[in-house]
Amino acid sequence: MTNIVLFGPPGAGKGTQSEKIIDKYGFVHIATGDLFREHLRQETELGQKARHYMDNGLLVPDELVIEMVEQKMDENKDAVGFIFDGFPRTVPQAEALDHMLEKHHTKIDATIFLEVDEEELKKRIQLRSKTSGRTDDQDMEKINKRIEVYNKETLPVAGYYEKQGKVHYIKGIGTIDQIFSDICAVIDSKINP
Repeated sequence: MTNIVLFGPPGAGKGTQSEKIIDKYGFVHIATGDLFREHLRQETELGQKARHYMDNGLLVPDELVIEMVEQKMDENKDAVGFIFDGFPRTVPQAEALDHMLEKHHTKIDATIFLEVDEEELKKRIQLRSKTSGRTDDQDMEKINKRIEVYNKETLPVAGYYEKQGKVHYIKGIGTIDQIFSDICAVIDSKINP
């Protein structure tokens, strides 16, 4: 089993590249936003717990997020691997994920970090707003806030995995296919060391 964290700021192309990775390698996609929506829609016990926090304007606790991730992995025991997209978002989440994976006798094999400068990110997000329907893609104040939160809370996750020797920096500017080729080189080196 190969486990990859796809990492980068909002607008770096994680969603686009995740789809291509899933198509090529058959990995199971784990994105916490999707998990939340799925649990809320199905009104599961975990979804009801998450809704309680969200309705009160609170962040869903890491333990609950990890529980959702673990359940998704348990539902896909025969997976060739998992791609974690936009998760973990904080160092405590990364630590909790490592602990949970250890219990399942697996680990994160690589963290692929898509590097894109801030001005390019803003352009991409504004362009994406024309097709995404996401209101947070249309408001420059919200875009700036998302980038600020990413830099403050999520960027330290790269340092966490860097200490483990698992970070692979990929230039997130260029053609989608060139970026994907660079990502595949990393994944292939983990599948066939």
